[in-house]
Amino acid sequence: MKKYSLLIAALLITYMSAFANVSLPSFFSDNMVLQRNSEVKLWGWASPFEEITIKPSWTDKEYKVTPGNDAYWEILVKTTEAGGPYTVNIKGYNEFSLKNVMLGEVWFCSGQSNMEWTASSGIDNAEAEIAKGNYPNIRFFAAPKLSSPYPQMNVPGEWKICTPETMKYFSAIGYFFAERLQKELKNIPIGIINSSWGGSPAEIWIPETYVNSNPVMASAAAKLSAMSWSPIESGRTYNTMIHPFVGYKIAGVLWYQGESNVGSDVYDTTLGGLIKSWREAWKEEFPFYYVQIASYKYEGGNYQGVTIRDAQRKVLNQVAKTAMVVINDISTTEDIHPRNKKPVAERLANLALSNTYGLNKGMVNGPLFKDLKTDNTKIILNFNYADGLHFKGKTSTQFEIAGEDGIFYEAQPKIVNNTVVLTSKKVKKPVHARYAWLNIAVADVFNSVGLPMSSFKTE
Repeated sequence: MKKYSLLIAALLITYMSAFANVSLPSFFSDNMVLQRNSEVKLWGWASPFEEITIKPSWTDKEYKVTPGNDAYWEILVKTTEAGGPYTVNIKGYNEFSLKNVMLGEVWFCSGQSNMEWTASSGIDNAEAEIAKGNYPNIRFFAAPKLSSPYPQMNVPGEWKICTPETMKYFSAIGYFFAERLQKELKNIPIGIINSSWGGSPAEIWIPETYVNSNPVMASAAAKLSAMSWSPIESGRTYNTMIHPFVGYKIAGVLWYQGESNVGSDVYDTTLGGLIKSWREAWKEEFPFYYVQIASYKYEGGNYQGVTIRDAQRKVLNQVAKTAMVVINDISTTEDIHPRNKKPVAERLANLALSNTYGLNKGMVNGPLFKDLKTDNTKIILNFNYADGLHFKGKTSTQFEIAGEDGIFYEAQPKIVNNTVVLTSKKVKKPVHARYAWLNIAVADVFNSVGLPMSSFKTE
C-alpha cells in the first residue's frame, strides 16, 4: 500500500510540476523572427502568481510578469534594429531559452490554394528555384489545417530556416515575397507565417460573430454550398489558424483568395469585413496586400469570376491601407492554379517595398479605373497609375459601352493623354463602360512599366 501511495505522490508531484512550468504558444520558439524596432507582445501560461523573468539578449533590460488566477500572462518587449541571432531566456519555476531568434520583418500570409501552393506542387522553374532556396535569414512558420467552432489559444508548428528542403514545401508566394524583400532590404531577416487552406471560402477566415453582425455577409455565408475539401461554416479556420496568432507583431498581411467565393455578388463586403475584423482583433491597421484572382474558364457562366475580380478592385476604395496585384497577364485561363508564382509574389513585394518601406520602386500598380465623363456620343475613362498607357497590340477588343438600357456593345477605344476614349455606332448616348468583362479575359492594356489594367465595370 505504501508503495502505491509513494507512486501516487510522485505522480502528483510530476503533475503539479508540469502545470507549474512556464509555457508559450508554438510560434514563440527557436528560429523565430520578431518584428524589429517595435514593441512585440509575448504571452503564455504558468502557475497563477508565479513570477516570470524574460531576458532578451539584444538588451540589458529584464522584463518581469506575473500570471493572474487564470494562469495567463502577456508582456510587451521592445525590439531593436534588425539582427541576430539572439536568445530569449525565460525563467519561472522552470527555465529555458529560445535560440537563434532574429529581429526583422514579419509578414502573415493567408488564403486558399494559390497561397498554399508550394514548389513541390509544381511551379515554373521549380528545380532551379528549389536548388537556390538557401537563405538562413528567411524563416518559415506553416500552420496546419485545423478548424473548430471555438477560438483556440495555440496552433501546432515550428519555425524553420529556409533551405531547399523547407522552401520546397512552403508557400511559393510567401517564399518569393521573402526572397525579394530580403534582397531589397539588404539581407534583413524575414519571417513568413503561412496560414492557408486550399478551396476555402473567405467567410471561414472571419470571426463568426463578425459575419453574423453584418446582414450582407451573413446572407452570403448562408448561401455557401457544402465542400468536400474545406469547411464552410463562418469562423471555423479563423478560430484555429488566425486567432492563435492575434497579437503577434506583424509588418502586414498578404492575401490570395476568391476562387471559392465565385458566384457571390457581395465579395467586396466580405473581403472588406475580413480585413476590418483582423485589424480589430490585432488592434492595428496593418497594410493588407492581396492578389486579384486570375482569369479562368469557370463552368456555368461567363461573368462569375470577373465579378469577384471587380469586387476585389472595389475594396481598394472602401478600405484604407490596401493594395492589389493584378495578374490577368501572367496566368493561363485553363488552370485555376497558375504555376508562375514568382512574378505574382514580386508584384506583392514591390507594393510592400514602395508603400510600407518607402523605397522608390517606381510605379507598382497597374492602371485602375478612376472615373468617367460622358460627352455626347463618347465616354472618356480616367485611370490611376496610367502613365504611358498603351495597348498590347494595335488596339483593344475588350472595352464595351452601354446606354441607359444597360445593353453593352463592343466599343472602339482610343488612348488620348493616358485616358481612354470609347465610342460605338450602336450606342448613341453611352453612360456605362466596362473592360475585360469576361471570366477568361486576358489583359491587353498596360502602363509604362508593363503592369496590366484591372478589369472593371463603371459604378
